[in-house]
Amino acid sequence: MSTYTPPQWNNKYVSWFDKRLPAITLMHKHLIVYPTPRNINYWWCFGVASAMALVIMLLTGIFLAMYYVADTRLAFDSVERIMRDVNYGWLLRYLHMNGASLFFILVYIHMFRGLYFGSFKAPREVLWWIGVTILFLMIMTAFMGYVLPWGNMSFWGATVITSLATAIPGIGQPLVEWIWGAHSVDQPTLNRFFAWHYLFPIIIAALAFVHMWALHEVKSGNPLGIDIKGPRDTIPFHPYHTVKDLYFLTIVLIFFSYFVFFSPNFFAEADNYVPANPLLTPPHIVPEWYFLPFYAILRAVDSKLGGVLLMLASILVLYIMPYLDRSPVRSGSFRPLFRWAFWIFVADCLFLGWLGAQLAEEPYITLIRIATVIYFAYFFVVLPLLNKYEKPDPLPDSISEPVTSRA
Repeated sequence: MSTYTPPQWNNKYVSWFDKRLPAITLMHKHLIVYPTPRNINYWWCFGVASAMALVIMLLTGIFLAMYYVADTRLAFDSVERIMRDVNYGWLLRYLHMNGASLFFILVYIHMFRGLYFGSFKAPREVLWWIGVTILFLMIMTAFMGYVLPWGNMSFWGATVITSLATAIPGIGQPLVEWIWGAHSVDQPTLNRFFAWHYLFPIIIAALAFVHMWALHEVKSGNPLGIDIKGPRDTIPFHPYHTVKDLYFLTIVLIFFSYFVFFSPNFFAEADNYVPANPLLTPPHIVPEWYFLPFYAILRAVDSKLGGVLLMLASILVLYIMPYLDRSPVRSGSFRPLFRWAFWIFVADCLFLGWLGAQLAEEPYITLIRIATVIYFAYFFVVLPLLNKYEKPDPLPDSISEPVTSRA
């Protein structure tokens, strides 16, 4: 593949600036002429859509922070004031509240796509690890943000989830009191959660930049899961993929706008529109929908420590995916047995999400345990067996071969 040659800018001001800080050349290299596999489809658009959702969350969060009051006596009322008295405050809050759901939807699909097409395999291990770290920070950030409105579900959700750390032998109780900043969820807790909720998105944005940097170093994957063999296998990023990305972003924004303007409380819990009350426990404490699969796994065992360890393991197992799936074929499109296992795994994750919203009683507890076994069996039983016994279909010689053969 040919090396990149920086262009000569005709505009003297652009040329002057670029010689001192080559930002324009950098954008030209990575956003215009960057060689991308010619067979990339719309499944590869979820990354840029996730970046758009992150920008929405950052901007709306900054403006909401200008009016929010991190005080247990005033937090709930300050949110109501944003909704009723601040110009377009309702729009800012609905964008931010539903933007969290949009962000998780896009990132979850993005990661499932990576699991199916082997985006975690060499040489993309570091790229994958950064992505999993972003997911982990998203979960922490979303949990802290859910507490800030100081509704009754927020308060009790914070109390229940943070109390889980007491199961850690030796340091559990001191750790929980450090998180709380007191002996219970109170004013210091709200102060800390507000500070962390403002800090973590900045870290996520920085990691997203590093994620993109790592992607452009190892080059984008593709549905065939094979390496680029020559210039015929690639096309410039602009205009081919910029147009595709813009079209996809338009569809995503239409989908997002429906919830913001017509069903803004679709993902919300009614109990969170009641001020926090330490003396009034909600009949059924339910986290946000994007936590539900992990919440279900948490309840799979009777032991609090065991539940916490299982929940953490359900996320941390993603870090070792490059060492669990050792098939030389990246794409699931050429792995017939893997395809069956993968879609059963996806269905199991959705089933866990549904179970997480149910009461902690039979038959749901038994179903949670079965679904949890299936979840971990996929990683530690199914994938190793597929590595040993599966016979993949033949791969094409190049990315361009399936494209040109249909011409």
